[in-house]
Amino acid sequence: MSAHFVNGPSSFAVRGRSYESEPREPVRRHARRRRRWPAIALALLLAALAAWQLAGAAWIHAKATLAQHLIASAWESAKEGGPARPWPWADTRPVARLTVPSRGIELYVLAGTSGRSLAFGPGHVDGTALPGSAGNSVIVAHRDTHFAFLRHLHEDEEIAVEDARGRTTRYRVREVAIVDRHQTRLLDAADSPQLTLITCWPFDAVRPGSTQRFVVIADRA
Repeated sequence: MSAHFVNGPSSFAVRGRSYESEPREPVRRHARRRRRWPAIALALLLAALAAWQLAGAAWIHAKATLAQHLIASAWESAKEGGPARPWPWADTRPVARLTVPSRGIELYVLAGTSGRSLAFGPGHVDGTALPGSAGNSVIVAHRDTHFAFLRHLHEDEEIAVEDARGRTTRYRVREVAIVDRHQTRLLDAADSPQLTLITCWPFDAVRPGSTQRFVVIADRA
């Protein structure tokens, strides 16, 4: 068999017939499609993960909102001498109603700060003064749900707290700060009525948990 190149190294002839040494166009198109598939699959996977995360975040917000409605009903029932638990299997109860008129905020504070309680509303820290009473009342909540509004609070804004007997105490924001999570002064007793609101910081963090806390301290007006 004899062969010689015709028209350069991209083709050759055997017994008078020419053959292309490079892949034909359909073969090249198939190869390109095959190379694109991994990128397409990765893009679809990332889109699915993003949709899953968005759905999870939406569920968290929906659950928090629905729980506050149930807790509001329990709050009104408790003031009238009825049951205080927002749902039959709840292991917590509302102890205060917190409002911020300038921000259109109305929240019901639950007893305790367990993970179950904080999923449904702000929690009052055991051992600190009850909301509306003398001393330092400390309330904590998640930064992406109930206490997301704290980032917008400024000094001298008003916060009102209603206790279980229907008495309302008004506070003025004195300090807004970012502190280390081990800062124990936040739980210190106070000689006069004080309200301390705490959440994790930064607000836009992707991963849960952090080493810093966003704090709002308010004194009775």
